[in-house]
Amino acid sequence: MESRSSEATNVIRFPGARSSASPRRDQRSLMDAVYAAGSLPIAADDQTTKMMATRLTIFGFVVIDEVQSDGSARRLRPSEAIHASTVHPWRVSKPSSRYRVDDSLPVSDRDLFAAQHA
Repeated sequence: MESRSSEATNVIRFPGARSSASPRRDQRSLMDAVYAAGSLPIAADDQTTKMMATRLTIFGFVVIDEVQSDGSARRLRPSEAIHASTVHPWRVSKPSSRYRVDDSLPVSDRDLFAAQHA
């Protein structure tokens, strides 16, 4: 018979090394790194990080610039980022605050929101 400690536990540790959380492998960590640094370069062949950045772009948390061969940057729309190739590296940045708080919704959406909560 196997002896057990007096404390009951329902946690089972699986064998193997634990991987440390990498800022490039977790969406929240990626977003925090971009906001802390202002921008973050992503290698051309880093498809995993590019997919996370694309998801963050869809929700408006970051913006993506594709760095061209001549060093110029081209802003990618979320629809373009989804289908982007691994030819060019990216620069992921936090979005500029171009909207004021009261102008954040288009008139039709603001009216719709007011109608639902009236």
